[in-house]
Amino acid sequence: MRSMPRPPLSVTLITLNEEANLARCLESVSGFVDEIVVVDSGSTDATAAIAARFGARWIENPWPGFREQKNVSLDHCTHDWVLCLDADEALSDELRTSIRHFFEEGGAERCGGVEFARCSSFMGRWIRHGDWYPDRVLRLFRRSQGRWDGTSEHTSVEVTGRIERIAGDLYHWPFPTMRRFVEKQLVYVDAFGIRSKIERRNWSLFANLLRPLWRFLRGYFLKAGFLDGFPGLWIAVGNAYTTFLRYSKLRE
Repeated sequence: MRSMPRPPLSVTLITLNEEANLARCLESVSGFVDEIVVVDSGSTDATAAIAARFGARWIENPWPGFREQKNVSLDHCTHDWVLCLDADEALSDELRTSIRHFFEEGGAERCGGVEFARCSSFMGRWIRHGDWYPDRVLRLFRRSQGRWDGTSEHTSVEVTGRIERIAGDLYHWPFPTMRRFVEKQLVYVDAFGIRSKIERRNWSLFANLLRPLWRFLRGYFLKAGFLDGFPGLWIAVGNAYTTFLRYSKLRE
């Protein structure tokens, strides 16, 4: 049987001690793309060996920040179209098929970027409601028309030109434990405090109390987070608590 042609596409990742996640991510793109570029900031585990096993091009670069490191990875690609992944993500079969069809049907000539849904796993369950889904992300784009931008909390791709949407989920394993969830939220809280100070944002008791309540009601009821069982409840409560911490940090 004749193998299907690979999309003219580079996959990029940034890593630091990702031996627990990297193989799963690279397996989802192995044999599907021409080039895999991994930019590492000093891993001491088996990350480099796993990348080599999948034929990835390995580049070492001291950590300059998320946004900057992701842009460094773009500069090392040889294709104009790139697919940017994190090590704790992987393509679903449906998303792989949609990407292939996008190129076969001339999508690369029509637009500058493509977005799709991201589906996260938490407490052993795929979360398909609430604030976490569909969590659309723009990760497939023309390198000459897009760069990474955003804040220290959330980086995103800014693309010039038309953006299309395709079917299929990008699988995501963001928090292997509840402790990891809490630790990550504290990082976001500190970053919010720093940015708010720069922006001279004023604290109010009204916002400190009502914004967390709205975050819970929106995620758990309006976006049907309750359909995800106890993990859905945990996420809604956790997001509300994080919001409360952010505005308390502003008061501090």
